[in-house]
This record gives sequence, structure tokens and C-alpha cells, in this order.
Amino acid sequence: MSGRGGRDGKTEGGSACERKAEKQRRRPRSEERRDPTLEFEWKVTYGTIAPLGVPQQGILINGQFPGPAINCTSNNNIVVNVFNQLDEPLLLTWAGIQQRKNSWQDGTPGAMCPILPGKNYTYRFQVKDQIGTYFYFPTTALHRASGGIGMLKVHSRPLIPVPFDNPAEEYPVLLGDCKVGDANAKPLFTFEAGRTYRFRVCNVGLRLSVNFRVQGHTMKVVEVEGSHTVQNLYDSLDLHVGQCMSVLVTADQTPKDYYFVASSRFAQHPLSTVAVIRYANGNGAASPELPPPPPRTPRALPGPSASSAPSGGTSQPVLHVPTHRAPTSTGRSTSPAPSSLSTLGLPPMASSDLASTDEPQEGDKVEVAPNVVNGTYRNFVEIIFENHEKTIQTWHLDGFSFFAVAIEAGRWSPEKRKNYNLLDALSRNTVQVYPNSWAAVMTTLDNAGMWNLRSEMRERAYLGQQFYLSVVSEARSLRDEYSLPETQELCGIVKSLPKPAPYT
Repeated sequence: MSGRGGRDGKTEGGSACERKAEKQRRRPRSEERRDPTLEFEWKVTYGTIAPLGVPQQGILINGQFPGPAINCTSNNNIVVNVFNQLDEPLLLTWAGIQQRKNSWQDGTPGAMCPILPGKNYTYRFQVKDQIGTYFYFPTTALHRASGGIGMLKVHSRPLIPVPFDNPAEEYPVLLGDCKVGDANAKPLFTFEAGRTYRFRVCNVGLRLSVNFRVQGHTMKVVEVEGSHTVQNLYDSLDLHVGQCMSVLVTADQTPKDYYFVASSRFAQHPLSTVAVIRYANGNGAASPELPPPPPRTPRALPGPSASSAPSGGTSQPVLHVPTHRAPTSTGRSTSPAPSSLSTLGLPPMASSDLASTDEPQEGDKVEVAPNVVNGTYRNFVEIIFENHEKTIQTWHLDGFSFFAVAIEAGRWSPEKRKNYNLLDALSRNTVQVYPNSWAAVMTTLDNAGMWNLRSEMRERAYLGQQFYLSVVSEARSLRDEYSLPETQELCGIVKSLPKPAPYT
């Protein structure tokens, strides 16, 4: 092979790599390769639904309940133009999507203004470096009780291997505390003998933990809230409010009908629901003998729970979150009373900008005010949740995943750190806290923005059991956080204030 040489001895025009680099430099930015964009247009309206078998008014998206699923791939750009055709303000959040550098699109009332009746807003965000099973829901008022909920599935990119074979089919399942199943209804799922199916299951309810199982089949857990797990087999699985997971089910039984069964956990009056799974070319109805739920005593699952779930951290600043009802003047808690959430017990190594307040005492006046805790960008934090009540709670943190390193009975103390799972704690965004127990999680504040930490029990969050974690990068650089969008409206106490200068 020969080429015409120049004075420097190189082939005329330079090497292939140099020519490619020069072509890249000359290419307009608009022609640069971008991650794919998925665009949606949603009309949010009232409509008639019957989750309990009785017609009632609910919230529909494009006439659907549940709302349309978003089926995307890691790094896709998502554009959702939401038209609010209700007669009250509306916001949607994308629970579990980290909104890297972009809390302006998180859809919580502390980070965005609601969409007013008759108006629309276009959400623009990227599912950056994430995979997994998530859902969206309204954060305004108690709209989640009425609908406006749907699944958000993020697949791995084709070149990124996953630790299991592609399933024959994926089935989304949204469980709540208001659905009553019909054993005689048409099948919701279809199996072919010998094939394996993925069920993506989320608990989108308001307060009840649920247990689900597949009659006559075992389930293999493969993903929890965006993390692949150790693949163990289970007959039944608990799923607490706000949590999601994926299980694989292999059609290895006699071809006929079977039930997908879900029942409430730790409830005074247990509820159950079923859906029919039908084998293709099967013959025979499902057995009326349903697989029983596990014992009523709370248990931590060996797979998706903190006890075995990826990790590790060092003890850094501690945010101590006791959760309880605010006391009344008589010392009794009442349902309408605001929920209380206080930050306590910050040890000496806590950073100076993590605020701490005293736990409200009996007879204290509850102050209604913004609840914001400042966090240092890229700092490590340890968050302790203590549940002093007789009911289970779950907690969610927007903008991050955390390692759930411990769940134990009693009160937390520094000596408890010796029991932390620092080997394989699961990275997730929601953690359960059993009655009279505590949970510890660790994370890195590597995502600048205003992020909501809240109880997933919606009436508790509505009554005040939530706060915002403000993570600010001193560099004020686009490297760390996107600027406030020019089209973003201001409201509340900042409505008349000038918008902050754009980052550079």
C-alpha cells in the first residue's frame, strides 16, 4: 500500500484518526450524536373508576387508569407534556428517577410550582445511568388516592449485559390498598409452558404493605428499585408502600389456570385480590385453594432487605429522623394532628450545615413552616429512621439511591453500627421501618438540588412528615447542576423575587 507523502513524511491528509477528529471538530453541535428522546402528551382528567367495584370519580391520564406506562432505555431523554384538565393544581413526580443535576423537574411542591387548572407543563428529564422499575404519581393534595399513577420501566442499553436471560414477556403489576380482584375475570397474564416471564411489581398504595405470590410457582428476585440482586427463590414476597421489584417466574407447572395473589400485610382486617394467569393451550380452572400469606409478624427478607442487601459506607454526618404523631395537649395523638418529623442526635462529626432541632414534647405548639436541611455537596451522610409507633412506615429519598445497611428492633445508638451490613447492602431509594424499630441508610450527596425526603404513607406526608434536603454546589457550575429553566414559573414566597443567575 502506498500513499503520497508530504514534507513531514505523513500520508497526505493525515491519519484516519486525525481526519475523523478534524471532521468531529467541524461538525455543528446540533449534528452531534444525542441520546434518543421519547415524547409523550398526557391529558389529565376526571373519570369514573371502580377500584372497589363501586363507581367513583378518579383521575385518568389519556382516559386510562392506571395511566400509560413509560417504557424507556437507560440515558433516554423523556419529554412529557402534561395538560391539567382538572379543576385543581397538579404535580407529577417520577419516584426513583434521580433527575441528575435537575431537581427542577422532580415534581415535588418544594421544587416546582404546580400546574394550574387549564394549563400545561412540559417535563424534560433524562434517565441518566439508571435501570429498573419505578412509578410516577401526583404529589399534590391526596391525588394519589384517586389515580394519576403509572409505571416507568428503564431497560439496560443493548450492549450492557444483565445477569439473567431476556424474558419471554414483561408484565407490569401495580398493587395498592384498594383493589378487589375477580376470580372469574378474564386472564391478565398468559404463559407458554417452559418459558420465563418478568413481573415488574410496585406497591403504589397509600398505607398498606402487601404480600404477593404466584399459585404453584416460585419467584426469583432479580431487581429491586434499580439494583440487580442476589437471585434467590421465594414462594411469597413482601412489598411495602412505594417499593418496586422485578421477579422471574418460569412456566414449569401443569398447563392450566393459576392465580397471581396479593394480600395486605400487618392489617387489622386482611384484604386479598387475585388475577388469573392462563397457560396457552392449558386445560382447567385455577384451584380455589390459594397459597396462604406468611405469618403476620414482620420479617426482613433475606434477598431484597437490608440484611443482605450492596454497600458501604463510612459513618459520616448523621441525620437522625424520629417519626411520630405530634402530641396534643393531652398527650394523645389524633388523626387530624400534623405529623411530626424532627432531626436529632447529630454527633460531633456532623457537618455544621446539617440542622438539628429538638424533638417536640407533650404540649408543645407545632409550628407550620418550611422544613429544609442543608447538606454539603459530595459529602457522605448516614440517615437513621426511628419508628416509635405500632404501624410499619416506609421512607423515600428523591435524587439519590442509598445503601440500606440495617433494620433492627428498638432504638438506635452509635454501638449499633457494629451490626451494619457493609458488604452487600442493597442500593435503593425506599426503606421500610417496622414498628418500634429503626433503619439506617448511607448515601453520598453527589446530586446538587432540592430533594424531598418523605414518608411514603401519603396522609403522613400531606400532614407534614417530610422535609427537603438542599444540596448546593459552591462552584455554581453547569458541571454540577442545571440552571433554572427560563420557562419555569415561580410561585409562593419566591413569586416576586428575581430568578437566580444562570450557572456557567
